Amino acid sequence: MNLTFLLCDDHTLMLEGLTALMEREPGWRVVARTSDGAEAVRLAGELTPDVALVDVAMPGMNGIETAAGISAASPATRIIALSMYAEGHCMHRMLEAGASGYVVKGEASADLFGAIRAVLQGEIFVSAAVTEGGNGVAQHVAEVAQRNLTDRELEVLRLIAQGMRNKDVATHLGISVKTVETYRSRLMMKLGIDNLADLVRFAIRKGIASVE
Repeated sequence: MNLTFLLCDDHTLMLEGLTALMEREPGWRVVARTSDGAEAVRLAGELTPDVALVDVAMPGMNGIETAAGISAASPATRIIALSMYAEGHCMHRMLEAGASGYVVKGEASADLFGAIRAVLQGEIFVSAAVTEGGNGVAQHVAEVAQRNLTDRELEVLRLIAQGMRNKDVATHLGISVKTVETYRSRLMMKLGIDNLADLVRFAIRKGIASVE
């Protein structure tokens, strides 16, 4: 898989370590790295990297402001926050600013690779260290993920929440039952929901479907 990365961290050793880690993977290339948030925003707009790894705590323009800037300058770039902190409020603010992933620096490199794979598939990734801390993480992740759902995924979710069986949804939309099952699995994966009842409750709570 060919991927391009933008790295933004105010610690030189961190930048060098991330560069070495990313470029060990075949086809992965760091196209820019910087310790300055404003520069990261400019580079994102110019280079449109696939993934931006952004430190949360930086002097000057912090990670939250940088993520918001990158999201505006290069909407296709997936942003992953890197933080020393597992507190929920930091994660919430980074996701609201446009990040799709939140990785705690103290976790293993497997966490970062998992985050990269997840965000490229349109999912939200949060390190388990944050998830285990509570702070309404699961609900917030689902709310952010909702914004990444396609129009067709939202339509399938609405029909399922209204009580339609997979066969009925397929007939209504003119697609196969297998395709409906794929959409349903993808919805659960994106929203971090593992059962039908919670999926329906989420759709009703968010106004995607109504109870008649």
